[in-house]
Amino acid sequence: QVQLVESGGGLVQAGGSLRVSCAASGFTFRSYAMGWFRQVPGKERDFVAAISRRGDSTYYHSSVKGRFTISRDNAKNTVYLQMDSLKPDDTAVYYCAAAGVDYLLEGIGTYDYWGQGAQVTVSS
Repeated sequence: QVQLVESGGGLVQAGGSLRVSCAASGFTFRSYAMGWFRQVPGKERDFVAAISRRGDSTYYHSSVKGRFTISRDNAKNTVYLQMDSLKPDDTAVYYCAAAGVDYLLEGIGTYDYWGQGAQVTVSS
């Protein structure tokens, strides 16, 4: 049974930092690229960041580049999103996802598996 379980969300003040984690099970983690997306009520789910299977390539949306860092630990079957210099506009539910390919990682349709999401709230 495939599972992606996010953790580490919460409430933080603007300018602060937060790290969300996603623990994977039920599939061969090292064979999947991983991504983070976010969604606010009434809007589409948007790409945030992605990392290749081996972790040697990373991709970011322009709005988070330089503030967010995606990483993975294939030994622990876990992907992380370190979020620094947070802004109120970063408030959203953050979802991790797994893709069986190492390309088109900004596309929501590329991903095979999804987590249940973790709420991140940034207060001003």
